[in-house]
Amino acid sequence: MEGTFFYDTKVEWSEGRKGSLSSDGFPNIEVATPPEFKGIPGVWTPEHLFVSAVNICLMTTFLAIAENSFLSFTSYSCSGKGKLERVDGKFMISEIELQPKITVKKEKDKEKALRIIEKSEKACLISNSIKSNVILKPEIFVNNQDN
Repeated sequence: MEGTFFYDTKVEWSEGRKGSLSSDGFPNIEVATPPEFKGIPGVWTPEHLFVSAVNICLMTTFLAIAENSFLSFTSYSCSGKGKLERVDGKFMISEIELQPKITVKKEKDKEKALRIIEKSEKACLISNSIKSNVILKPEIFVNNQDN
């Protein structure tokens, strides 16, 4: 894939430490400062969206590579956890741990799935665009039962 692409977003303050994230053609998302910084519980924060961007990118990259590699899998899920800490006097998300769980139908596909998820992390454009250390801890399962 070649070319240059742009992704436009807009944020608008509504009240206190809360606002709305929008982009043409997408539903708005309520966003706020996290509770740890006098923000609002239960509202998406930049920190959550940052970790989510890495997590989503891993999944979509995996889906593309798995499709191109003809990997037959029955499920994919991934937990992501970002570590926010002070580094050199500044807050940053220093690491993001991703724990993908992939279920394949056949034992022989376990190694292939592992190679694909590792390749996906290396190819993820969001991971390649950030300073945070991304730690991948995949688990591959086999479910050869017909549903």
